[in-house]
Amino acid sequence: TARRDAAAGRVVGVARDITEEKRLEQQLLRSQKLESVGRLAGGIAHDFNNLLTAMHGEIDLARLDLPAGSPMLEVLDRLQAAASRAGTLTHQLLAFARRQFASPRVVRLDAIVREFEPLLRRVLRENVRLDIRPAADGWPVRLDPSQVEQVLMNLVVNASDAMPDGGTLTIETSNATLAEPGRREGVEIPAGDYVLLAVSDTGTGMDERTLARIFEPYFTTKEQGKGTGLGLAITYGIVKQNQGFIWVYSEPGAGTTFRLYFPRAGGAPPPALPPRPAGALGGSEVVLLAEDDPQVREMASRALRAQGYRLLAAADGASALEVARAEPGAIDLLVTDVIMPDMTGRALAQALAAERPGMRVLFVSGYTEAAVSHQGLLDPGVAFLAKPYTPSSLGAKLREVLGRAG
Repeated sequence: TARRDAAAGRVVGVARDITEEKRLEQQLLRSQKLESVGRLAGGIAHDFNNLLTAMHGEIDLARLDLPAGSPMLEVLDRLQAAASRAGTLTHQLLAFARRQFASPRVVRLDAIVREFEPLLRRVLRENVRLDIRPAADGWPVRLDPSQVEQVLMNLVVNASDAMPDGGTLTIETSNATLAEPGRREGVEIPAGDYVLLAVSDTGTGMDERTLARIFEPYFTTKEQGKGTGLGLAITYGIVKQNQGFIWVYSEPGAGTTFRLYFPRAGGAPPPALPPRPAGALGGSEVVLLAEDDPQVREMASRALRAQGYRLLAAADGASALEVARAEPGAIDLLVTDVIMPDMTGRALAQALAAERPGMRVLFVSGYTEAAVSHQGLLDPGVAFLAKPYTPSSLGAKLREVLGRAG
């Protein structure tokens, strides 16, 4: 702004640099855009998972009606493969939307990096040198190890592609204490203790325009057919799902560094448990199924009857209450969708628990456990099965729940 001082014969001007304000405004708009796209992606994946559950189930049930050597078995194999690929896509969409199924536990990032190192080396070209620098005394964090491996693989593949002529890829973990909140590239990290995972390359780097879009789903700078554009979007979703923060620094010709901060967890990592032996599917218990999607309900009913269970089926929570109250005998297990019209699965389970205290409950949903838990639709530690599921995975989960000690 400027003001003329006529009496003194001079002009007084005031200038203010608003570059930082404009940059923060763009960061906010970008974050809101990613949030909106994430909600849309999560909703699409939920509906699609219902369709895939019905498809997987009908394919498996159709196999039971065909004789060995039937040419239709090959057709079903191809259909099953296509449905599995579609399931992978919904898995990726849910990861970006921060609704991916996760089983977090207390782990050490340095241990995961060491264990995953041989596989990472196999995906790198011979002209890329891998330098692993794990912390010697890394603090514990609460994460799903498979998600950490997915993040590492995404970042390593991107880094390798950014070094077509070779270079050095460095992966390091370290403890980091922020005495006060830190801000970089529009991302603010609260003060506290964190474990840092840094992935750096000596590749081509990125300009500001590319940096502004790298976490958008389906955005890629790779040639057609050489990238889906979901790798960094998934990484972003996983980091946020685990209450972490991600910073990126890059310049054209100077390489790129991703810095991921995860909150320090209390306690020590538990010892690894041996895998549980798989048991036979099927049983004779009474199962009440509450599922509002008619295709999924029909498929699951046929599958559970074929496995020997006595099945009671209902299209929603209110109907399930009526069916349960009309049943004179015991109901061993309630299998209920989490989100149904008029009554949630949690409300149904609570209503029946008062009338049938010994009945066990298995929740299923096209959303993931993390998503419905964050919405207050599930209590921690309940039995949960994510869609899409197959008759065999449903049967295995039933045996797991029914076999638990009371």
